[in-house]
Amino acid sequence: MIFDRLKRFSIVLEGAERDGPAAFSPGQAVSGRVVLELAAAARLGALRLRAMGTARVHWTESRSAGSSTAYTQSYSDQVEFLSHRDTLMAPPDNGEATVLQAGRHEFPFTFQLPDTLATSFEGKHGSVRYWVKAKLHRPWSTVKKAKKEFTVIEPIDINTPALLAPQAGAKEKLARAWYCNRGQVSVTAKIDRKGYTPGEVIPIFAEIDNCTSRAVVPKAAIIQTQTFIARGTKKQKKSVVTSITGDPIPAGKREVWHGRALKIPPVGPSILQCRIIQVEYSLKVCVDIPGTSKLLLELPLVIGTIPLHPFGSRTSSVSSQYSVNLDWLSTIPEQLEAPPEYSAVVSSPEAEQSLAPPCRSELGDILEGPFFAYIQEFRFRPPPLYSEVDPNPASGSIRPRCMTC
Repeated sequence: MIFDRLKRFSIVLEGAERDGPAAFSPGQAVSGRVVLELAAAARLGALRLRAMGTARVHWTESRSAGSSTAYTQSYSDQVEFLSHRDTLMAPPDNGEATVLQAGRHEFPFTFQLPDTLATSFEGKHGSVRYWVKAKLHRPWSTVKKAKKEFTVIEPIDINTPALLAPQAGAKEKLARAWYCNRGQVSVTAKIDRKGYTPGEVIPIFAEIDNCTSRAVVPKAAIIQTQTFIARGTKKQKKSVVTSITGDPIPAGKREVWHGRALKIPPVGPSILQCRIIQVEYSLKVCVDIPGTSKLLLELPLVIGTIPLHPFGSRTSSVSSQYSVNLDWLSTIPEQLEAPPEYSAVVSSPEAEQSLAPPCRSELGDILEGPFFAYIQEFRFRPPPLYSEVDPNPASGSIRPRCMTC
């Protein structure tokens, strides 16, 4: 029987750790092999491969149609990102089965991922999954199947102007209890940028003014919001990723956070481009006010995959547009040379005219750049011919001036 002859049927992906999924980026090539081990010679049919990637959402909601009637409404949707088919072993043209000898047989495969893919995700009401499935057809027997999942991570570079911009906000709340005004609580918070990667520390700068008659407690937390969309309806799930709690602020006092550290734990990156699943993050600074609802201030966050460049800053995107080639530094001689002769620099009136500053029409948009100052170098003619002899020596008939007169 073929069941006794087939010892192993599995899929191995290159770059995968042992018993773990392989990780790829959109646009990459996925390579692997289907491994088939036989204890004895066997007659086999076709061996086919299929790679799939889909996002699915599903949830149900109870509806009431009256005092005694209730029903359940179901919401589902699906988006297909990847669909690839390949035949690794085709049956002969005569329709007979292929005979493979005992031992190990490998069937390599490769396929290209699309340039736009959502990051792999597992949520309560939906998921984004990618896998490779192989099917081995055998005469007079059931189809043998093997499946291997892999991970796709959409790159999110936080070294962009939008994600390097600082985020700030302010809010205030009037504390009331039994129609009595107990004072006002206000909070102002700021973080240095919008984009972060897991493992980084977010320094929080905040001021909390407690003008009430009771102590309040400030807190800060990173919130993950999962949004599932189907048939025009949204379903959200929010969870706290990590949080910190500050010291109680007495009545009439102010608390200042000078870069209070909040470390980002290992979490999945933001998913912003999928039509039916979105994963967003935010930093919430809240103040617990006894006897009334909390004061909440929310600042948006984006969790990326490409960390901050060592020289990254809010101006890095601007400076990169005006990169300077420093290769000429290697050509500077160790011994300083005399300046060139004047005639070698300006040899004709046409050459003198060429040293005049360029017209605005010739420069175009460069006048808006930071290097327009270089034009100032050419407003004056080059120095005269270099000479170690003073061209204007002091006359001997001139009487030296007495410095004491």
